[in-house]
Formats: sequence, C-alpha cells, structure tokens
Amino acid sequence: MKLTNPELQVVVYSGDGDLFAIGGNHFIHAARRNMDIKVICVNNLTYAMTGGQTAPTTPSQVISATAPYGVFEPSFNLVQLADACGASYVARWTTFHVKQLARSMEELLKKKGFGFIEIVSPCPTLYQRRNKMGDGLDAMKFYKQVSKIRNGAPTGECSLTKSGEIVVGKFVDRERPNYYDLLQAQMQQSLGDRYAEPEVGCSEC
Repeated sequence: MKLTNPELQVVVYSGDGDLFAIGGNHFIHAARRNMDIKVICVNNLTYAMTGGQTAPTTPSQVISATAPYGVFEPSFNLVQLADACGASYVARWTTFHVKQLARSMEELLKKKGFGFIEIVSPCPTLYQRRNKMGDGLDAMKFYKQVSKIRNGAPTGECSLTKSGEIVVGKFVDRERPNYYDLLQAQMQQSLGDRYAEPEVGCSEC
C-alpha cells in the first residue's frame, strides 16, 4: 500500500502473537528496510483470542494454556527487537500511561520511516486469572506501581518479566533513509548511469 501510494499514512494495529509469531518475518524485514509505516502492538503477553496459549512475548514462570507448569522458554523483548532491526522510532507504554501514549503516537505519525510503539495491555480473563493477578483494575494499579519511565534507555535493558519493573518511554528516535527514498535514489542512479553519454576524445588518439 505504501509503495503504491507513498503519500498514504499506513498504520498497523496488531497483537503480539500476530506481529511476532505469525507475522514475525514481515515485521523484521519491514523494520530492516525502514518502510515508512507505523506499527502499534497491543501486547497482552498471551494469545488472548484463541485460549491463552504461550506467545513469543509470554514471560518465564507464567502459567498459560500450553504451559500449565510455567513458561520456561525465553521471550522476545519487543523494543530491543525493533531497535536491532533498524526501526527509526521505538517506544513502549502501558494502558495506564494514556497521556504519554497519546503524545508518543503523535510523534510516531510525524516520523519518517518505520516506527514502532508497544502498548503493554491486560488480559484479565486468561493471563491474569491463571496467574492470580486480579482483574483489569488490578492491572492498571500494577502498571502504575512497577512502571519506570526511562527515555533513551538501552533497549536490551527493557525485558518484561511476570512481576518485575516495566521500563517505559521513548527509546529510539533516529534518522535513516526510508525504503522509498532509497528506491528512488537507486532508480535515478541506475537510469543516469544507463543513459549517460559516453565520454568523447582520448588523450592517446
């Protein structure tokens, strides 16, 4: 869509399972190419729509439908992954941080290149109930209690755990040529080289 109509503002809303399991390959290469699209991930740390199975983002020791004795496999740190793949803008907030999230979305829409915001969100009926973490209101209290705003923090230090600190803020805001601009420059250079007039004259003639 973006390549067909470069003036179009393309925004993708999706969950952590869709983006980083089923659609992981698409996310990685869109960020690598710095496609000028904005991706907003609602991360509830589980497959909430299909029964509460372990997702790529489910922290260790969490009880899920497919890990009744606790998750033991490592989870993705989404902001680190987006950063490592080359995203131009990377941020994380929770559903408690409404004002900060609104400002971050405004920044995201004005930013050229691949932008990513992770929104840590509750799943009261599956994730929280199975792990005795209360309801939706308890989740908001939990986010308020354990979240720490650290703008510019190294994304490698922003992993999520079951009950530990949630590092939030804007982590990446950098300038990179986006895919469309690189494509245009490459085409102009290639066409220019192809149709350039040959040099005339020779010092040895």
